[in-house]
Parts: sequence; structure tokens; C-alpha cells
Amino acid sequence: MADEQAAPSPEPSASVPRAPEPRITDLDALKVFTHPLRIRIYRALFTSREATASRLADQVDEAVSLVSYHLRKLAAHGFIVEAPGRGGDGRERWWKLSSDRGFSFRNSDFDDRPEGVAVLGEVTRQLLATRAERYARYLDGQAAWPRRWTEAAFSSEYMPRLTAAELQEMAEEIGDLMWRWTERGRAAEEAGDTEGREHVAVHMYGFPHRD
Repeated sequence: MADEQAAPSPEPSASVPRAPEPRITDLDALKVFTHPLRIRIYRALFTSREATASRLADQVDEAVSLVSYHLRKLAAHGFIVEAPGRGGDGRERWWKLSSDRGFSFRNSDFDDRPEGVAVLGEVTRQLLATRAERYARYLDGQAAWPRRWTEAAFSSEYMPRLTAAELQEMAEEIGDLMWRWTERGRAAEEAGDTEGREHVAVHMYGFPHRD
């Protein structure tokens, strides 16, 4: 899920169009992500592409019944759907994301009322906490990764002096860049080029400050 506060191709190409992510505009739908386990389940399903409650429970280390409950909450608001043709014997559902591009939300859709501001703050903090947790796990276990991966990994901070309009433009350019790299990885996988590929998390933040 992307928050906005604020094809076969050998190389990333500017010709690959970036379709916009489905945008959350309903407050009850946004509230779904105030629960950290739902964020973890959503990300696990993004990684797996298709999975059952039991498989996801193994990934997030929680009880199957609890994961099933949260899957139903995600499905009720259209964030996930049943995966067709994966029912097997019918005893367990297979799930997938309803959008392979995730979802986005904007402050301007919710910040006109106190409840909206509170939900925005809680969702954003939960996203930040789960991202920090994931990066901490990498740092704790980076010795187990081959050197080529630890040398490629990065953590950077930049502090340009911009207007609000320039910050928005920069965010859109970064989004287009990440979309091109995402499409490159998908196209390579579809072509059978899976050797040496891993899931990569890229966390970036852009916000005003005066200190």
C-alpha cells in the first residue's frame, strides 16, 4: 500500500506508463489499516501473490483463525479477493490482492474532520512502525546476506530546499521511477529470469521541517 501525504524490457524505460493506484477515499476503508497485523498480512500477500490463511499465518507467525478474521476485514473493503482456480478441495480459500499496484490515500480526502485526521495519523504511524520493523530485521540479519546484497543496500537522507509544488513534483517523479523498476522485475520473472532475484523494500519519505 502506498501512502501519499502529499512489460518485457531489458532496461527501465520511460515509455512504460504508470497506471495510478486505486485511491482510498472512504474513511471506514482506511481504518482497516489502523491494525498492524492487517498491514503485515497485506504485505505478505503482496509478496506471495496468492496464499491461503494457513500459509499467511506461517509468514506472520499468528494463529490461522486470527489471520482468517483479518483477511475477511480486508476483503470486506475490497483490498483482497479470492484467487480464481485455486480452491482445490474447497476446504480453504486462496486469496490475492485486488490490485497489484497496491492502494494510495491522500490527506486532503480525510483532513476536513477530526476523526479523519486521527485515522490518518494512526495509519501513517502504523505504516512507519512496520517499515522500521522490517528494516531493523534486515540490519539484525544482514550478516547472513551475500556481500553483493549488503553492498547494494542503501539508506540515504537528502535535504533539498523546495516549495510544496516542487515536493509534489518530486514525489511523482520518484513514483514513476519505482513503477518502471517494478515493471522491469515483473517482466523478467514472467520471462523466466528469476535467478538472483529477491524482494526489495524501498522506503522513502518527504516532508517539511524547520530544525
